Amino acid sequence: MKLLLATSNAGKVREISRILSGLPLDIVSLREFEEIVPARESDKSFVANARMKARTYYRQTGLLTLAEDSGLQVDILGGQPGCLSARFAGNGASDAANVRKLLRLMRGVEAKRRTARFVCVVAITDGKKIWLSTGKCEGRIALRALGQSGFGYDPVFIPNGYNTTFARLGGKTKNMISHRAQALERARHILERMTLER
Repeated sequence: MKLLLATSNAGKVREISRILSGLPLDIVSLREFEEIVPARESDKSFVANARMKARTYYRQTGLLTLAEDSGLQVDILGGQPGCLSARFAGNGASDAANVRKLLRLMRGVEAKRRTARFVCVVAITDGKKIWLSTGKCEGRIALRALGQSGFGYDPVFIPNGYNTTFARLGGKTKNMISHRAQALERARHILERMTLER
């Protein structure tokens, strides 16, 4: 059974593919569809964005589709960057530019007030029904970027219970505790049921 991952982000494709490994699925990404029309994300909510992306790409490909929307919520910034995490420093901004903007806005904020969380919502659709799963990882924002692995805000996010960032912890640890890992583990159970039923 083919499963379309509704993303062109290579880092997300790697993470999701690793977490879903072992399932009888032929995983493809948006990069394999040259004519695809990109979904227009709003800033309403992670749930709304995930649902919309799943529906949009299912309609264009007819494939079982897994879409996710995720982002970073920083308490002292009123939940920003939230749904705008990938475009925090502007449309087309690099991960490094987004991290620089975040650190600039938090300059001088003391450690105990740097609380934040990563949130992920996964939506799966077969064109008839949509299944949702969610995950959340609490933590805090580091004073500066640390580490080379991962992507996005990984160099500045320190998960609770750890003393360093996702980017220093590496993919193996991150894929056990992250917001995306939690949401995808629940999504994995949904996909397991679907493959057994076919």
